[in-house]
Amino acid sequence: MTDQPTALDLPQMDPLPEATERYFALCEEKLGLVPNVLRAYAFDEAKLNAFTAMYNELMLGPSGLTKLEREMIAVVVSSANRCWYCQVAHGAAVRALSGDPALGEALVMNWRVAALAPRQRAMLAFAEKVTLASAGIGEDDREELRSAGFGDRDIWDIAAVAGFFAMSNRVASATGMRPNPDYHTQAR
Repeated sequence: MTDQPTALDLPQMDPLPEATERYFALCEEKLGLVPNVLRAYAFDEAKLNAFTAMYNELMLGPSGLTKLEREMIAVVVSSANRCWYCQVAHGAAVRALSGDPALGEALVMNWRVAALAPRQRAMLAFAEKVTLASAGIGEDDREELRSAGFGDRDIWDIAAVAGFFAMSNRVASATGMRPNPDYHTQAR
Protein backbone atom coordinates (compact mmCIF):
# COMPACT_ATOMS: atom_id res chain seq x y z
CA MET A 1 0.00 0.00 0.00
CA THR A 2 1.29 3.43 -0.87
CA ASP A 3 2.21 6.03 1.74
CA GLN A 4 -0.14 8.56 0.09
CA PRO A 5 -3.21 9.27 2.24
CA THR A 6 -5.50 9.39 -0.84
CA ALA A 7 -5.56 8.29 -4.46
CA LEU A 8 -4.98 11.92 -5.47
CA ASP A 9 -1.58 13.47 -6.07
CA LEU A 10 -1.86 16.38 -3.63
CA PRO A 11 1.46 16.66 -1.79
CA GLN A 12 1.60 18.04 1.72
CA MET A 13 2.63 21.66 2.17
CA ASP A 14 6.41 21.74 2.47
CA PRO A 15 7.35 22.96 4.89
CA LEU A 16 4.27 22.56 7.03
CA PRO A 17 3.23 25.73 8.86
CA GLU A 18 4.46 25.78 12.48
CA ALA A 19 0.95 25.44 13.89
CA THR A 20 0.32 22.38 11.69
CA GLU A 21 3.65 20.85 12.75
CA ARG A 22 2.64 21.30 16.41
CA TYR A 23 -0.82 19.82 15.76
CA PHE A 24 0.64 16.80 13.97
CA ALA A 25 3.16 16.30 16.81
CA LEU A 26 0.27 16.38 19.30
CA CYS A 27 -1.58 13.75 17.23
CA GLU A 28 1.54 11.59 17.15
CA GLU A 29 1.91 11.94 20.94
CA LYS A 30 -1.75 11.26 21.81
CA LEU A 31 -2.73 8.81 19.05
CA GLY A 32 0.61 7.30 18.06
CA LEU A 33 0.03 8.49 14.48
CA VAL A 34 -1.06 11.37 12.31
CA PRO A 35 -4.45 10.33 10.92
CA ASN A 36 -4.41 10.12 7.14
CA VAL A 37 -7.45 12.39 6.97
CA LEU A 38 -5.24 15.18 8.36
CA ARG A 39 -2.38 14.30 6.03
CA ALA A 40 -4.88 14.36 3.15
CA TYR A 41 -5.99 17.91 4.00
CA ALA A 42 -2.40 19.08 4.54
CA PHE A 43 -2.07 20.22 0.92
CA ASP A 44 -4.05 23.37 1.83
CA GLU A 45 -3.69 25.15 5.16
CA ALA A 46 -7.13 26.83 5.06
CA LYS A 47 -8.95 23.56 4.28
CA LEU A 48 -6.99 21.68 6.96
CA ASN A 49 -7.73 24.35 9.56
CA ALA A 50 -11.44 24.46 8.67
CA PHE A 51 -11.71 20.66 8.85
CA THR A 52 -9.85 20.36 12.16
CA ALA A 53 -11.75 23.24 13.76
CA MET A 54 -15.12 21.67 12.94
CA TYR A 55 -13.97 18.16 13.90
CA ASN A 56 -12.50 19.31 17.21
CA GLU A 57 -15.59 21.33 18.12
CA LEU A 58 -18.04 18.53 17.29
CA MET A 59 -16.06 15.59 18.61
CA LEU A 60 -14.13 17.09 21.53
CA GLY A 61 -16.09 20.21 22.50
CA PRO A 62 -18.68 20.53 25.26
CA SER A 63 -21.74 18.37 24.67
CA GLY A 64 -24.33 16.29 26.46
CA LEU A 65 -23.07 13.44 24.27
CA THR A 66 -20.10 11.44 25.48
CA LYS A 67 -17.01 11.05 23.30
CA LEU A 68 -18.00 7.39 22.84
CA GLU A 69 -21.52 8.35 21.72
CA ARG A 70 -20.10 10.79 19.17
CA GLU A 71 -17.75 8.10 17.86
CA MET A 72 -20.67 5.67 17.68
CA ILE A 73 -22.54 8.17 15.50
CA ALA A 74 -19.45 8.51 13.29
CA VAL A 75 -19.34 4.73 12.78
CA VAL A 76 -23.07 4.32 12.07
CA VAL A 77 -23.11 7.20 9.58
CA SER A 78 -19.92 5.91 7.94
CA SER A 79 -21.37 2.42 7.73
CA ALA A 80 -24.54 3.72 6.08
CA ASN A 81 -22.33 5.59 3.60
CA ARG A 82 -19.95 2.64 3.21
CA CYS A 83 -16.93 4.85 3.91
CA TRP A 84 -13.98 2.54 4.41
CA TYR A 85 -11.69 5.15 5.95
CA CYS A 86 -14.16 6.29 8.61
CA GLN A 87 -15.47 2.81 9.41
CA VAL A 88 -11.91 1.68 10.15
CA ALA A 89 -10.72 4.83 11.96
CA HIS A 90 -13.82 5.44 14.06
CA GLY A 91 -14.45 1.74 14.63
CA ALA A 92 -11.00 1.69 16.28
CA ALA A 93 -12.00 4.70 18.41
CA VAL A 94 -15.20 2.94 19.52
CA ARG A 95 -13.19 -0.15 20.47
CA ALA A 96 -10.72 1.95 22.46
CA LEU A 97 -13.30 4.12 24.23
CA SER A 98 -15.71 1.29 25.03
CA GLY A 99 -13.14 -1.37 25.86
CA ASP A 100 -15.28 -3.70 23.74
CA PRO A 101 -13.70 -4.91 20.48
CA ALA A 102 -17.02 -6.41 19.34
CA LEU A 103 -18.90 -3.11 19.65
CA GLY A 104 -16.91 -1.31 16.95
CA GLU A 105 -17.46 -4.20 14.55
CA ALA A 106 -21.17 -4.53 15.35
CA LEU A 107 -21.67 -0.81 14.69
CA VAL A 108 -19.90 -1.14 11.33
CA MET A 109 -21.79 -4.24 10.26
CA ASN A 110 -25.27 -3.72 11.75
CA TRP A 111 -25.67 -1.43 14.74
CA ARG A 112 -29.07 -2.97 15.53
CA VAL A 113 -27.43 -6.21 16.74
CA ALA A 114 -25.15 -4.40 19.22
CA ALA A 115 -25.87 -4.49 22.94
CA LEU A 116 -26.90 -0.85 23.38
CA ALA A 117 -28.82 1.16 25.95
CA PRO A 118 -32.21 2.51 24.78
CA ARG A 119 -30.69 6.04 24.73
CA GLN A 120 -27.98 4.91 22.31
CA ARG A 121 -30.47 3.05 20.10
CA ALA A 122 -32.62 6.19 19.77
CA MET A 123 -29.52 8.30 19.04
CA LEU A 124 -28.22 5.94 16.36
CA ALA A 125 -31.63 5.53 14.71
CA PHE A 126 -31.85 9.32 14.43
CA ALA A 127 -28.26 9.63 13.12
CA GLU A 128 -28.97 6.97 10.51
CA LYS A 129 -32.14 8.77 9.43
CA VAL A 130 -30.20 12.06 9.18
CA THR A 131 -27.80 10.20 6.87
CA LEU A 132 -30.28 8.34 4.69
CA ALA A 133 -33.48 10.40 4.75
CA SER A 134 -33.01 13.76 6.49
CA ALA A 135 -35.93 15.36 4.66
CA GLY A 136 -38.22 12.82 6.34
CA ILE A 137 -37.29 13.86 9.88
CA GLY A 138 -40.18 15.31 11.79
CA GLU A 139 -41.18 16.29 15.29
CA ASP A 140 -41.95 12.66 16.13
CA ASP A 141 -38.28 11.79 15.55
CA ARG A 142 -37.14 14.60 17.85
CA GLU A 143 -39.72 13.57 20.46
CA GLU A 144 -38.32 10.04 20.40
CA LEU A 145 -34.92 11.48 21.30
CA ARG A 146 -36.42 13.63 24.06
CA SER A 147 -38.16 10.56 25.46
CA ALA A 148 -34.78 8.80 25.52
CA GLY A 149 -33.36 11.62 27.65
CA PHE A 150 -31.84 13.96 25.09
CA GLY A 151 -32.33 17.71 25.28
CA ASP A 152 -32.64 20.00 22.30
CA ARG A 153 -28.91 20.87 22.41
CA ASP A 154 -28.15 17.14 22.30
CA ILE A 155 -30.43 16.72 19.30
CA TRP A 156 -28.52 19.52 17.56
CA ASP A 157 -25.23 17.78 18.39
CA ILE A 158 -26.44 14.40 17.09
CA ALA A 159 -27.54 16.04 13.83
CA ALA A 160 -24.31 18.05 13.53
CA VAL A 161 -22.04 15.05 14.12
CA ALA A 162 -24.07 12.96 11.66
CA GLY A 163 -23.98 15.76 9.07
CA PHE A 164 -20.23 16.31 9.48
CA PHE A 165 -19.50 12.64 8.93
CA ALA A 166 -21.83 12.43 5.95
CA MET A 167 -19.73 15.18 4.34
CA SER A 168 -16.43 13.64 5.46
CA ASN A 169 -17.49 10.21 4.17
CA ARG A 170 -18.19 11.59 0.73
CA VAL A 171 -14.83 13.37 0.53
CA ALA A 172 -12.98 10.30 1.85
CA SER A 173 -14.69 7.94 -0.59
CA ALA A 174 -14.36 10.27 -3.58
CA THR A 175 -10.63 10.79 -2.98
CA GLY A 176 -9.82 7.16 -2.19
CA MET A 177 -8.72 8.04 1.35
CA ARG A 178 -6.80 5.20 2.94
CA PRO A 179 -7.02 4.36 6.64
CA ASN A 180 -3.77 4.29 8.58
CA PRO A 181 -2.77 0.61 8.89
CA ASP A 182 -2.39 1.03 12.68
CA TYR A 183 -6.16 1.46 13.06
CA HIS A 184 -6.76 -2.17 12.10
CA THR A 185 -4.95 -3.48 15.18
CA GLN A 186 -5.89 -0.87 17.79
CA ALA A 187 -7.87 -1.91 20.89
CA ARG A 188 -8.20 -5.55 19.94
